Amino acid sequence: MFAASRNLFLRRGSLVANRVRFSSCYDKYPFLAELGIEKENPGVFNGEWKTGSGGVTTSYNPTTNEPIASVHQASVEEYEEAVARMTDCHEQWMTTPAPARGEIVRQIGDEIRKSIKPLGQLIALEVGKIQAEGIGEIQEYVDVCDFATGLSRMLNGKVFPSERPNHYMLEAWNPLGNVGIISAFNFPAAVFGWNSAISMVCGNANIWKGAPSTPLVSIAITKILEKVMKRNDLPAAICSMVTGDVDIGKAMCADPNINLVSFTGSTAVGRDVGNVVQNRFGKILLELGGNNAVIVHSDADIELALRGVLFAAAGTAGQRCTSARRLYLHKEIIGELTDRLVKGYQSIKLGDPLDTNTLVGPLHNKAAVEIYKNTINAAKEQGGEVLVGGNVLDKPGNFVEPTLIRIKGDADVIKKEAFVPISYIIEYDDLASAIKQNNGVSQGLSSALFTKDCGNIFKWLGPRGSDCGITNVNIATSGAEIGGAFGGEKETGGGRESGSDSWKQYMRRSTCTINYGDDLPLAQGIKFGE
Repeated sequence: MFAASRNLFLRRGSLVANRVRFSSCYDKYPFLAELGIEKENPGVFNGEWKTGSGGVTTSYNPTTNEPIASVHQASVEEYEEAVARMTDCHEQWMTTPAPARGEIVRQIGDEIRKSIKPLGQLIALEVGKIQAEGIGEIQEYVDVCDFATGLSRMLNGKVFPSERPNHYMLEAWNPLGNVGIISAFNFPAAVFGWNSAISMVCGNANIWKGAPSTPLVSIAITKILEKVMKRNDLPAAICSMVTGDVDIGKAMCADPNINLVSFTGSTAVGRDVGNVVQNRFGKILLELGGNNAVIVHSDADIELALRGVLFAAAGTAGQRCTSARRLYLHKEIIGELTDRLVKGYQSIKLGDPLDTNTLVGPLHNKAAVEIYKNTINAAKEQGGEVLVGGNVLDKPGNFVEPTLIRIKGDADVIKKEAFVPISYIIEYDDLASAIKQNNGVSQGLSSALFTKDCGNIFKWLGPRGSDCGITNVNIATSGAEIGGAFGGEKETGGGRESGSDSWKQYMRRSTCTINYGDDLPLAQGIKFGE
């Protein structure tokens, strides 16, 4: 399990060698010290910080591939110790009134808000997304804390009429206990925020394993949570965190002490996670791949579609699970829109994500650069024509050009998600065929239709329309708000996070029947022994 992800992100060196090299990068960024990040960092938090014995990993800046700082990762034994300490205190947390739990989450949101810029800068430095998107990701965490605070007074069940006299039926929702959160590199703060804020108001203790390549974000966020918990005289182990590699993920998935595992990552790894957790009858929340499509119909507002597609396809260097991979353009507008997209791509400024003039930063690691090159070669072999981009930049870091490829709709390459800035332009002549092609891949996360026709809109939203968990009209596939449930169907995993009634995944439901009378009638009018 997790074999496909092993060593993609981690590059380890001797601690002595790292000490020599860190000063050239770490000292450039004063916001690191402001967030409590040091050149060497403990990677275990179980209520107290602990220097892990699971080996030293290095966080790298994808803009230059220079080391930023080192982290002493957790061993499996230290993970187990953290879970034990979390379990010792989760009963105190689950019996705390939900509105009181919401008040703690409100305070977490306020503390994160105070550090929104340096946290956003840290995401830009460690992930490679531009600073504006990094700050936006932290704002998303703040927003979900606000949402969860209100939710803490609305964890309501239903009351049902009973067919039996003097009986009362209702459903009660109670905490699960312990929740394990495994987040991905591309949203190292927001995905944890969606999960932890909702899980906390639901009464659960959480243990977080962030991506091995973004440990500094995990540490900075956890320091803020620690501050709030200790200020309120609460056990900080409720918000535990371990850094680590595949062995920690394996342990968490197989651990019967973890009632729910929330995993964000690839479909291949998610399938293994799901099998392991289901095998022990744990609960699982999966947010996996998304091979997302945008359909631009003949009656669409071309300017609106242009702006939407540019961000969804090229933004974040194509490293969002909601990035637009497939662009289905109607034959009547494909020429005009393709020409404008090519010009738009040619104007995109690539560079340091901490430079406010940059629109697209680097890929996260060298493995992604190889995926970029291999995918372009595969597309060419299958008849694809590169219209713009297609090159790896000859400069430090992991920079590639956002790429548009014109290709036939039956090419195999378009059916596989490549987590890089490559999008395919495909011509269609009727909406029904475009919807069929939208649905014709194994993933089902996000989708979008640009049209002015009400009939098209309701067809798209209905049972014959998109089969994705996110189905947009006149906006593109990226940029979901926290108030709606986020997630997808098919190989995207079926999980839902953030808004709407996603909170139900973090609780257990009991159907309760109360007899307040003197008789004992049976349901369905059954007579037994009378």
